[in-house]
Amino acid sequence: MKSFLRWSVLCLLVFSGLSTAQNMSLSQYKLGAGDVIKISVFGQTDLSLTTKVPHMGVINYPFLGDIEVVGLTASQLESTLYKGLKGDYLVEPSISVTIEEYRPFFIDGEVKKPGGYPYQPGLSIDKAAALAGGYTERASRTKITIRRDVDGQQKLIESQPTDTVMPGDIVTISQSFF
Repeated sequence: MKSFLRWSVLCLLVFSGLSTAQNMSLSQYKLGAGDVIKISVFGQTDLSLTTKVPHMGVINYPFLGDIEVVGLTASQLESTLYKGLKGDYLVEPSISVTIEEYRPFFIDGEVKKPGGYPYQPGLSIDKAAALAGGYTERASRTKITIRRDVDGQQKLIESQPTDTVMPGDIVTISQSFF
């Protein structure tokens, strides 16, 4: 009984650690063109809005004007808005920024329906391929790359079917020779 209890606790810790790791990566998620964000200011409906981040990466916010949001995390944007509104406009603003919809990811190569798809947290390459109609019969499970924007630079990452896909990624499934 004790060994079963230890095993259960160990499994719980491992699975909660995986969930935490995924949440940590999304908490550090940087906004990009195509994301839909919701800005809420408690008690100020005229300062609350939902908007899609345009390609330029700049949104126009009441009282503050143009704000560059691309490359900021949701909490960094909250801080920017807080600093801008505090004092001249509000005494102690309570601001929340949430991501309502992530920008799409793209998958091409040896999948049945290549294209862009809505991102879902916890998405792996296998799940992305399933959204794209599944792998073709010639798909390689070992020659998979992800093109990802990392700090403004495009990086090519060699990947496995269980690796995580992030918003804006371009996943390429190569053809197998066997």
